Amino acid sequence: MGVLLVSSAAVAQEEGASYGRGQGWSVLSGQTLGQGTALTGQVGWPGVSLGLLHGATSRFDIGGKLTFNYGREGIVTSVVPGLKLQALMRLTLLETSRVNFGLSFAPGPFFYFYERYTDVGLSLPIAFTVGIPVGSALMLNVGLDIPFYVIFGTGGGAVVPILLGGGLEYFIDRNFVVNFNVRMGPSVGSYSGLFEDRSRARFTLEALLGVAYKF
Repeated sequence: MGVLLVSSAAVAQEEGASYGRGQGWSVLSGQTLGQGTALTGQVGWPGVSLGLLHGATSRFDIGGKLTFNYGREGIVTSVVPGLKLQALMRLTLLETSRVNFGLSFAPGPFFYFYERYTDVGLSLPIAFTVGIPVGSALMLNVGLDIPFYVIFGTGGGAVVPILLGGGLEYFIDRNFVVNFNVRMGPSVGSYSGLFEDRSRARFTLEALLGVAYKF
């Protein structure tokens, strides 16, 4: 009887720990995949993206992402087609049963296509994210994104967006999750001739609905 009670308590404790950690992986919070590979997709403003992530270690993911944009780097007043190709690295800095904190970096080139010319640039975005597991099926996040980028050529320059926001991931099962993420704030810096007043900060928004499947 004593052995049975101890075993039951151990099982309950293990289940409680799992309950506090969600499903043990994430693509939006500070928690990484841990192991395995995930196919991801997002759609909204400023575009549509497909990505692939691989859990290189228990705390580090590496992968890539292809994005088709119709909003120039999230600036709400600039509707123009674009293409981005990025590497993707995610690192968990801190993880407990109640909270996680992570860092991500996604460098890569981009192109925006106007009628008479093409803007070519390099994106060097960095993001800091705090994740909060809520039960076994829901992971909330809040974060600061600094998707810094440089536009090359005449009229180009460096732009520093400073975006704050939050999001969530809802696990349909252990391998499939739907998510929503929003970030907003000013983009400060130099712009090409697209804008008359180059000194003003531009309101920038990222609002994306997505899915991820881990296999």
